[in-house]
Amino acid sequence: MMPVKNRRRARKACFLFLLILAFSLPLQAYIGPGAGFAFLSSFLVLFLTFLLAVFSLLTWPFRFLIRMIKGQKAYKKSLINKLIIIGLDGMEPTLVEKYLSEGKLPNFSKIKNTGAYARLRTTTPAISPVAWSSFMTGSHPAKHNIFDFLSRDPRTYLPDLSSARIGKPKKFLSFGKYNIPLSKPEIKGLRKSVSFWKILGKEGIFSTILRVPITFPPEKFSGHLLSGMCAPDLKGSQGTFFFYTSDKEKIQKREGGMNIPVNITDGKIETYISGPENNLLKKEEELRLPLTITVNEDRNNALLEVSGQRFHLKTNTFSDWIKLTFRPGLGMKIRAIARFYVSQIHPHFEMYLTPLNIDPEKPALPISYPFIYSVYLAKLRGSYITLGEANDTWALNEGALSEEAFLELTYSNHKEWEDMLFNAIDKTRKGLVTCVFETTDSIQHMFWRYLDKDHPALKGDKSRMSSRVIEELYLKMDELVGKVLERLDNKSVLIIMSDHGFKSFRRGVNLNSWLYLNGYLCLRDGKTVSEEWFKDVDWEKTRVYALGLGGIYINQKGREAKGIVDSGEESRALKRELKEKLNGLKDSEKNGVAINYIFDRDELPPGPYKENCPDFIVGYNEGYRVSWDSVTGKVNQTVFEDNTKAWSGDHCIDPRIVPGIFFSTRKINTDNPSIMDIAPTALELFGLEAPSHMDGCSLIIEQDDSSNQKDKKGKQQ
Repeated sequence: MMPVKNRRRARKACFLFLLILAFSLPLQAYIGPGAGFAFLSSFLVLFLTFLLAVFSLLTWPFRFLIRMIKGQKAYKKSLINKLIIIGLDGMEPTLVEKYLSEGKLPNFSKIKNTGAYARLRTTTPAISPVAWSSFMTGSHPAKHNIFDFLSRDPRTYLPDLSSARIGKPKKFLSFGKYNIPLSKPEIKGLRKSVSFWKILGKEGIFSTILRVPITFPPEKFSGHLLSGMCAPDLKGSQGTFFFYTSDKEKIQKREGGMNIPVNITDGKIETYISGPENNLLKKEEELRLPLTITVNEDRNNALLEVSGQRFHLKTNTFSDWIKLTFRPGLGMKIRAIARFYVSQIHPHFEMYLTPLNIDPEKPALPISYPFIYSVYLAKLRGSYITLGEANDTWALNEGALSEEAFLELTYSNHKEWEDMLFNAIDKTRKGLVTCVFETTDSIQHMFWRYLDKDHPALKGDKSRMSSRVIEELYLKMDELVGKVLERLDNKSVLIIMSDHGFKSFRRGVNLNSWLYLNGYLCLRDGKTVSEEWFKDVDWEKTRVYALGLGGIYINQKGREAKGIVDSGEESRALKRELKEKLNGLKDSEKNGVAINYIFDRDELPPGPYKENCPDFIVGYNEGYRVSWDSVTGKVNQTVFEDNTKAWSGDHCIDPRIVPGIFFSTRKINTDNPSIMDIAPTALELFGLEAPSHMDGCSLIIEQDDSSNQKDKKGKQQ
């Protein structure tokens, strides 16, 4: 018999699920920009949502009848009842094919033998937010406006997040020491075009979309959505971890995280958790949550006291999700969840704390559509990770997590997503279910060096890890596929795909240093290096600069704030000169080619947002990628350098050498599919025509008109 606690949780989840099905109007709480938040009480949000849901329940019989009629019409031409799309971010075709040939992937093999398998052409550039945006819209980047993780602000030359813009409220009420916001902050998605599930929804076909990248902020459509990559943490960042230590020698700058030094006095540590900036105050300051840690005499566990909770934690063991409440004032509460990991107590105390995830049960900003969907999932299964960049690769990169701890945390996140996926599949009789797992991407980024015996990061590596880490990853994904296959019937189709593949990242290329040393980028008088974000660059003498994972920009008059290059023939001549020098760029130290090809924006497919594309996209050769310094706008005397970080595999290179994978339980009409083909394929499976703006084509075999299908495929070339 089900335990009482579980029965109560199930009843709550069932009730919330009915509310979700009933209400059709969105209610969203908004949170402000990166470091400073404009707060809105979660209680108020949920209370108003409840009132709206009650109203919707009263009108439910009428809307149910309308939906039933519309639903019957929607599926009249449909070829299937249910489509399941599993995204395995970064799954590499050469490894898939190797393990298939060795008989290690029986479930993938079953699909290949009865359905279809092919390598999947990715986007230019082969970067996750770009590729997944093309997946959902069926279009080239120039039509959906995503070209990298980062875009540049031409007014400041500083980076912006390419996927969303978060701005402060414009109206305030001054009250003592407080500035009370009277208008909602701006939270604006920058991805353009239309997702195929929104098109399905307009025709009465319901979808559940789980953790697909570039779905924050969530958009209104006929279905459920939980945001994925680019959903922020409570500090407004893409994932700021915390490392507590009493070892003064380990207090150093850590990319992607914060060091918090601690002292042990009589077996106790009095410290804090760093929260968001409190911009309710006229003089903004960081919210801090007191944290007390009592070290046990046996040196094997600690007692933690935080936010009204006390719990014991053994060393090298992750806590459950712990609820944290920040209080900015005026009775408001901002809630987060996090997990603690004490790695050492003696001779020095060391502890890792995950980024502050937005509490899905009482979310401080919309991470799902409808707003209450994240609450439903929390009531159904308990707290879960909500951060877009869920797996803490930077904590491993910077030594705040061991490899074993990183894998444990990553697979724990993966289990949460599997539970959500199976719940959605089991509850969906008709419609679309899509879930993207970033597990494959994260583990390959961090452990690829064990597949490459010549990787610089292996020098002096005393780790017990081996190439089995990635092989076991692929075997686990095969098990996932097997569980999904068990849930299929003959009116369902399963598609498994990755947005790109993977290659070794041995050497970094600092493009800004190359541009400086070759006279295209200039520093202020007396400077020979520049710190992050072009601090010492002389823009009035600089003609070209690089920013992001693959972009090069001309410092163009009328476009950049201090542009000096005319947009006409001067710009074209400069581009010809750069392409001639950078195509085939040699790394003389290693006697290798670092850059295969420079993709000129003017040669890429057209679209209304093409002007936001970098002037050049760099197609690095296998083994190379933009260096860590170049990404952050540092300029120095070094162009090529070994990559010695744990982050040893990558895909931000020539897209022609990192295709993804494509499996389908239904046969397809080509052996050279594109990631843009999946959206029109999904529409046709449900009996709908792809809109004219889509660049992809359906992969469904048209028995009576194969020649027409061949012609249709030509429009992508």
